[in-house]
Amino acid sequence: MSAPNAVTIAAIGIKEAQGRPLTLVESASISVEGGLEGHIPTKEHRRVTFISEEQWADTLAELDVDLPWHTRRANILVCGTALKSWLGKSLKIGEVEVTINGETEPCYMMDQIHQGLRGALTPECRGGVYGSVKQGGILSVGDTIVVSD
Repeated sequence: MSAPNAVTIAAIGIKEAQGRPLTLVESASISVEGGLEGHIPTKEHRRVTFISEEQWADTLAELDVDLPWHTRRANILVCGTALKSWLGKSLKIGEVEVTINGETEPCYMMDQIHQGLRGALTPECRGGVYGSVKQGGILSVGDTIVVSD
């Protein structure tokens, strides 16, 4: 169980094939070389993506729509923080270390899912952030995330 006000992993999704829905898992292995096990190949600086549960809720409220978080196609849903403060920072999740390299910019597909979704995801890193894996290991729903410079 995590401490009050802790930032935690709320859900994990794996994209096994292009254009297919994410597969939701309770835990996943992640490596420097390949990112999340079972996920389609990604560039080294974008091995893993994160989206904020609170920011996703704000986006849906703004649009007055109900969509699951994995509509955004990010790998990890986090609870307890906004993501703009993560840019350029390091994350420690158990033995896993990730460096946040940038903001995930929403693509045209978001407006195909729901008109206006792309624009609503643009402010304050609502569309998420991406990073490279510096140390691999196992990630699990409920894990605490520690952010450092």
